[in-house]
Amino acid sequence: MNRSISRSSGDQTVQARVYSQLRQSILDGDFRPGRSVTIRGLADELNVSPMPVREALRRLTTERALEVSGTGRVSVPKMTPAKLQELVRARICLEKQAAIDAMPFIGKTRLQRLTRFDRKINRMIARADHQGYVIAHRKFHFDLYSAGKGSVFMPLIESVWLQISPFLTSTLLHLDSYSTSDRHIEILAALENQDATALGFAVEADIRHGLGALTESDWQKKA
Repeated sequence: MNRSISRSSGDQTVQARVYSQLRQSILDGDFRPGRSVTIRGLADELNVSPMPVREALRRLTTERALEVSGTGRVSVPKMTPAKLQELVRARICLEKQAAIDAMPFIGKTRLQRLTRFDRKINRMIARADHQGYVIAHRKFHFDLYSAGKGSVFMPLIESVWLQISPFLTSTLLHLDSYSTSDRHIEILAALENQDATALGFAVEADIRHGLGALTESDWQKKA
């Protein structure tokens, strides 16, 4: 991570800032399967005492994003085939509807921004920039879904992404043919045409093409 906690974040407590930073780091792919860090190491990296780190980790453990061993080592929970398929189904159910709900609110400006995110994703894939890919990929999806006016879907979607983000870098192993099967292009076309049916199919295909293509050997590889 290499990111210390700012001391000038208004009324936000150190504990809340540590939680926010660790949460963002998980979404950004800083925590990789097969690697672990210590509570003391995280505290030193964030330039805080261990106490707010422990409390933040307690919350993230409850959210199933991280786990802490009895010796104080912090790691990503183990993935299983059953859990992966459940997460894939959860993403499909939540994100298809979130995208369809957001579609009426996608104007020219946001469509252009989504297009820029997609181009950046392709650049990250070409460079094999794993973390750059994870960040740009998430921004594409979250920017789409957040256009909706509801307040229920995004927290649920973020909760699922906290569990799958550490494994998203492995999807690069399956994207050699991405340029010829870019589901984001299909999503953008459906948005431009205001075609809800095509949008739902494209979102589901994108999830299955990426995360759904992983095998057990992929997520067990050390980053």
